[in-house]
Amino acid sequence: MSSARTSPRPLTERRSRRSSNALPDRAEIFSKCPRSSRINPKKPAVILSEKTASQLSALYKEKKCAPDETLKSLGEAVRAKDARTRAYIQFDPSRARRRDVSKDAPLWGVPIAVKDNICVADEEITCASKILQGFISPYHATVIEKLLAAGAVICGRTNMDEFAFGSSCETSFYGPTRNPRDPGRVPGGSSGGSAACVADHTAIAALGSDTGGSIRQPASLCGVVGIKPTYGRVSRYGLVAFASSLDQIGPITKDVRDAALLLGVLAGHDPKDSTSANLPVPDYPEVLGRPIKGMKIGIPREYLSSGSGQSGISPAVQKAVREDAVRVLERLGASCREVSLPHTAYAASTYYIIAPSEASSNLARFDGVRFGFRHRGGKNLLEMYEKTRGEGFGAEAKRRIILGTYSLSSGYYDAYYLRAMKVRTKIKNDFDEAFKQVDVLLTPTSPSTAFKLGEKSTDPVEMYLSDIYTISANLAGVPAISIPCGIEERAGKPLPIGLQFMAKPFDEAALFQVAHAFEQHTDFHKKLGNVKE
Repeated sequence: MSSARTSPRPLTERRSRRSSNALPDRAEIFSKCPRSSRINPKKPAVILSEKTASQLSALYKEKKCAPDETLKSLGEAVRAKDARTRAYIQFDPSRARRRDVSKDAPLWGVPIAVKDNICVADEEITCASKILQGFISPYHATVIEKLLAAGAVICGRTNMDEFAFGSSCETSFYGPTRNPRDPGRVPGGSSGGSAACVADHTAIAALGSDTGGSIRQPASLCGVVGIKPTYGRVSRYGLVAFASSLDQIGPITKDVRDAALLLGVLAGHDPKDSTSANLPVPDYPEVLGRPIKGMKIGIPREYLSSGSGQSGISPAVQKAVREDAVRVLERLGASCREVSLPHTAYAASTYYIIAPSEASSNLARFDGVRFGFRHRGGKNLLEMYEKTRGEGFGAEAKRRIILGTYSLSSGYYDAYYLRAMKVRTKIKNDFDEAFKQVDVLLTPTSPSTAFKLGEKSTDPVEMYLSDIYTISANLAGVPAISIPCGIEERAGKPLPIGLQFMAKPFDEAALFQVAHAFEQHTDFHKKLGNVKE
């Protein structure tokens, strides 16, 4: 990623900085957001922002509404709700990106929000960090090119943990995003803005990135669907790198059908990304509705069995996954059995050596010379570097850069990084052995429902353990999906519980098959208001 330093284009919405205690004037911020229109004012109101991508496509084909009406509906939803959740960094329907493509394109007229670490040409991209403030992307990420070619409308950029470092969306330079289910709680991270806007119907669907659970964990806490594809299934070209051997882009949607639809558009080989797999992409929507009778589902005993040593899992999550979800799947004819992933206990330690090590290398490029923010007044080049990075990076980014630099330093590389890579291989081998016995694995997505804002921000280790059930899929490179499987009522608020399925590499079709079957025989996606008739 390279570009000359330049001033940012005027944005309809720019978040107040953390140095300011005052919230931005939302009337001014969203003054260009048009008022919503209804399909037919004489009939009961149909709010287009509450539709799924599949529902919108059907309405467009029946000529019951048009894409501009959907954008207007989203504009009204953002005006009404985003002051509460603060899911967007920038939203401006008047600058929405689209292409003149056939109306038969799979995502024609569907507005999609994009996480702020994915490049959109001629738009500011900050990764929710001060150090990239004012940097304008010179090109589209491959996933953006694919969305535009499929007829999608790119409508805004969503908030995130700074450089995707976090599990709560609290480390953003623009301030925290709040969970639409309970604004006093976190939406998860790092793709918290993407999950929150989908759950709050201020986006039809959104893109996120997942390095250790950053799509699935916020999808779980917000009660929507999020899939991390197999490493290499989706191009990373145009994604600002966190940990290059772990990162993947994927969709966050209101239901499984939309997830299958979007991944079918996003997936495929890209010569611009040397790690993308040159393999055919299945017709994912075609597998929806297939029965799961006879499917073998593995339950890792290290995750859920009594006496497994897993700490921190809430009783509500344990019951929703180990008892209720298994009962539904067995009623549908699946065979559920315990399997072992013996190196699970080392996953978190392994991840938090490898990921920061790669991050410290990737973020070395942000020094005030080529990108975004630069400290003025340094006496020499070294002082400019020091002050730019000192002022430009937030506390969590600094923590991970320091941790990674230490792990890679002379004298510690063998003791930490090299040993972590060996354990990563053992974790991958565990999955390979498990998938010789079963078709998919079933686990919780998160050990608890959404926690309160600020509850874990002073305890990095406690925060890191929020990803305990998701990081193994990234270390092993396997695909994983999170879907709603329960609701825990706390203080009168419905807090979603997420169910995670994992499959062998490049078998996302199996994930969609089992997730859709579960979704169709439960009603959590409807109870949470994700899908409305």
